Amino acid sequence: MTLLDSKGRLFGKVSILDVAAGLIILMVLFGIFLYPGTSGSVAQVGATTKPVEVDVMVRGLTASDPEKLFNAIKNSETTNIIIRNQPYGQVKVKDARLLPRSTAVPQPDGSVKALPDPRPELDYTIDMLITLADNAQMTDTGPVFGNTKVKVGTPIELDGDLYNFNTSAVDVRVLEDS
Repeated sequence: MTLLDSKGRLFGKVSILDVAAGLIILMVLFGIFLYPGTSGSVAQVGATTKPVEVDVMVRGLTASDPEKLFNAIKNSETTNIIIRNQPYGQVKVKDARLLPRSTAVPQPDGSVKALPDPRPELDYTIDMLITLADNAQMTDTGPVFGNTKVKVGTPIELDGDLYNFNTSAVDVRVLEDS
């Protein structure tokens, strides 16, 4: 009996293609179940946790009652955040401050003054600076909330009972444990 017959079968019984497919399946199963891989996030390995404050700036948010929206944010203890389209969970709302809306007005002597913007449509817009606080894992490249790094410019979505809007981080402060 020959090792390989005219139809490409081993010992006249099993196709060589079937043997190759079986070997590939066995290698895949070995790779999935037996080969040790990394588990968990890279950010969690050897990371310490510290309190972090993140300032987010909201500019030109339109609402029918901006004062009510501001009070809802300022008086809420927590808010949900989504960082780079990845849900993180709740963080503490430490502070919320209104930012003035002003416009540059040229003066007769050639100087420029910042004066309150008189446009009526601005009665429906709000600018504010919100400080969020939570514990974050510290890595060599900075704080990580969940599995997402938070740096200046990181897009953050705030989601509360009465609001949902996008903003971005303008400051990240790592605090010492208190």
